Amino acid sequence: MTVSPNDQHKTESSGVLNLLDDLIAKARAAGADAADAVLFDSASVSLAHRLGKTEKLERSESGDLGLRVFVGKRQAIVSSTDRSGKALDELVERAIAMARVVPEDGFAGIADPEQLSRSWPDLDICDDEEPSAETLIERARIAEEAALAVQGVTNSEGGDAGWSRSTIAIAASNGFAGTYGVSRQSLSASVLAGTGTGMERDYDYDSKVYGADLRDPAEIGREAGERAVRRLNPRRVKSCKVPVFFDPRVSRGLLGHLTGAISGPSIARGTSFLKDRMGQQIFASSITIVDDPHVKRGLRSRPFDAEGVEVSRRTLIEDGVLTTWLLDLRSARQLGLTTTGHAARGTSGPPGPAPANVYMAAGKRSRADMLAEIKDGFYVTDLMGMGVNGVTGDYSRGAGGFWIENGQITYPVNEITIAGNLKDMFLNMEAADDLELRFGMDAPTVRIDGMTIAGM
Repeated sequence: MTVSPNDQHKTESSGVLNLLDDLIAKARAAGADAADAVLFDSASVSLAHRLGKTEKLERSESGDLGLRVFVGKRQAIVSSTDRSGKALDELVERAIAMARVVPEDGFAGIADPEQLSRSWPDLDICDDEEPSAETLIERARIAEEAALAVQGVTNSEGGDAGWSRSTIAIAASNGFAGTYGVSRQSLSASVLAGTGTGMERDYDYDSKVYGADLRDPAEIGREAGERAVRRLNPRRVKSCKVPVFFDPRVSRGLLGHLTGAISGPSIARGTSFLKDRMGQQIFASSITIVDDPHVKRGLRSRPFDAEGVEVSRRTLIEDGVLTTWLLDLRSARQLGLTTTGHAARGTSGPPGPAPANVYMAAGKRSRADMLAEIKDGFYVTDLMGMGVNGVTGDYSRGAGGFWIENGQITYPVNEITIAGNLKDMFLNMEAADDLELRFGMDAPTVRIDGMTIAGM
């Protein structure tokens, strides 16, 4: 009898949920007042292809589960890769023993039944078909050959292709039980242009739930090669204060700084530069930023959060105004609020807030129109270092890119630092109309006036 992928997935889901239900029942019988458990089963393939030869082809499989138990207001978390009955009995025994001796946490606990997700949409975030090794090799080969064919490219760091699939299951003593699968396919190329000490490196890549949705391998390779060549013969510039443009491949990092600053634990600890800004305008009035866990085939989509709580689309920034924090149950209780369904977790630690698919809405003007106004400015394509202070908002990072003269992107620039403060940067931000939803955290080209360039 042939078993369809859907039937096989349903059987696997039922099996892992039964395992977690049994584990929770054992914990309750051993003295836990409440418990939850999470399980991850994963498989992945990674391939590296360089200068016409396959250098690496690896496959890995892993399985891990974590149990969290509560004895009163005390909690403990243990994890294991061994699912035998004896190992799970020992897991429960260790967890209960730990929970009885750790300090109380007045904010810890699982969700109330009325907070739980009872149904969820089909997000189409798992492709059950694993690509063959030959398919991955061919993608990487085409990408690298296209990059090497670009005039000026002199060497290659290779083409990389990959696939992964994971099953995620969550169950709790409050009655929640849910499972879903996620998959990823990726392709990248990285090459060098020029010779000697004048060599420059660049790359391009793509990642999707389904391999069929990946960009053309030749396009990825060609873009990697052309980017590397454009970086040749960079110049230094003098220190100044000018408008700075962030290319989409780096502008999305600004969203990461925002989501970190509005994460519940940072707000509860008072360690965020936005801790007192709820309901206030923190971005230019033209900026809207959305978090949407229900994007079809979204790389960060999820049907429910890691505490079994219902998830929904939220506008984080509306017309420049901060509208919400990112909360899990614990941080919500600390702040006297209700969870926003942003909990994420692994098997060996407690849940913590994390965004889903975050994007900055497209602006009304084209990048060309925004550039046309600039006499002197800097267009950023690469950022280095981690010089961002989440407490003060101070921002200082190494950068590379291109100088803007009289509305045109001109010569390459490197070895400079761009600096400002995120509070000012957000307020002086304008988004172009070139948004593409590609990576689960996306922004269009962004212009920020008045940033400091530290050069020669």
